[in-house]
Amino acid sequence: MRVGLTLANDKLSEDGAKFASQLGVTDVVIHLVNYTNAADASAYTQRGEVGPILGDVSNEALWSFERMSDAVRMLAGHGIKVAALENFSPKFWSDVLLDGPNKRAQMEDLKRLVRDAGRAGIPAIGYNFSLAGVWGWQRKPIARGGAMTVEFDMANFRHDEPIPDGMVWNMRYRSEVPGAAPITISHDELWQRLEWFLKELVPVAEEAGVKLAAHPDDPPVDMLRGTARLVKSHEKYDGLRGLVPSASNALEFCIGSLQEMPGGDIYDTTRHFAREKAIAYVHFRNVRGKVPKYSETFVDDGDIDMTEIVRILRDENYDGLMVPDHVPDLHGPSPWHTGNAYTVGYMRALIQNADTLGPSWSAMSPRPERKEHAV
Repeated sequence: MRVGLTLANDKLSEDGAKFASQLGVTDVVIHLVNYTNAADASAYTQRGEVGPILGDVSNEALWSFERMSDAVRMLAGHGIKVAALENFSPKFWSDVLLDGPNKRAQMEDLKRLVRDAGRAGIPAIGYNFSLAGVWGWQRKPIARGGAMTVEFDMANFRHDEPIPDGMVWNMRYRSEVPGAAPITISHDELWQRLEWFLKELVPVAEEAGVKLAAHPDDPPVDMLRGTARLVKSHEKYDGLRGLVPSASNALEFCIGSLQEMPGGDIYDTTRHFAREKAIAYVHFRNVRGKVPKYSETFVDDGDIDMTEIVRILRDENYDGLMVPDHVPDLHGPSPWHTGNAYTVGYMRALIQNADTLGPSWSAMSPRPERKEHAV
């Protein structure tokens, strides 16, 4: 097992690479989507309104082999490998998600992107097959010591409010058409679109030596903004993999999102998919509560026994990457850096001492009783 870091926006830079290498990180997950372009996120980041509020990618060009290989080369100069590229820009696959008239042309672009990623030495691409994306968070100082984090509470916002025209994933991919009907989609329709996506792209990923890694829904509700959600329960991950059985049809295994789901056991699920060798990489995140209300916590302060997660991965011989995810902001001049440094240090201590952590309690029968935090 290896502990990594996610680098996006201005963190995907020489300075970000230096920070990662000083933490002892040798593998990173990178983002090339410009999440902040032309976005005024102050209502979300400063006034506690529902979000997140992301940017405009309507003019974003398909990422080239040169752009991806430049990022790989820059990071290699600091002794860091790219373990995964995370998230397609909505501009690249809006009609794949929406079953629009340009879906076949967009699919050909995605195939080119996957081939180029493989040529550039990027072994995995994380994606979230979702129209509404992440929505419904509110930033609040409710983590330990009043640290800023996010809360999801379905009672606090209009979760059925339609997605504005010209947007998916809270990002604008084209100009809004006045009077356009709101986007709606059923569960069956969404799964049919996913199946087409996987049948088209997984064979290309196999040839390119790339794993397509599916993220579970966050938030994992049944419907959001008039659209169905896909991986909203643990067993849906098996359903997704069963559509196109392949080592390249893999999982971006988000511990926090899975724990937020109303049913399922995070320890059994982790053991199951680690044993299946289905995990491309892990989002190592802790939470408190479940749908319809939960909050994100420091890695050592939620409902999940993260040491037990490491024991399970150890026992199943998982040899992949784990990265911090949605880390609360630590008070100080650089909240992102300090929050991630704390989390990486905690994770590295667990990994370096994995062989001395004792037996897995969740594998015992019967299990010992464990108390979870109250919401």
